[in-house]
Amino acid sequence: MAKPMTKSQIIAAVADKAGISKVQAKDALDALAQLAYEGAEEGFAVPGIGKLVKVHRAARQGRNPATGATIDIPAKTVLKFRIAKAAKDAVL
Repeated sequence: MAKPMTKSQIIAAVADKAGISKVQAKDALDALAQLAYEGAEEGFAVPGIGKLVKVHRAARQGRNPATGATIDIPAKTVLKFRIAKAAKDAVL
């Protein structure tokens, strides 16, 4: 399996494709990440890629893999990334 791109590689690729400096590309990616953090409460979408959504997980029972004992896992809210159909179609 190939290694995912690092942040530096993504910045370099965006700068090259957009014809901007690496500093400008880094600032744009940092701004996008900040917008995602701020908008995650209501849901944040990146068209063509996917969206961040909050999902409530109900309480459930699980097993301790080391001992096999049953444990209670409390309910909690988690953040999930849902892939857009366009991204699925492009990759798969």
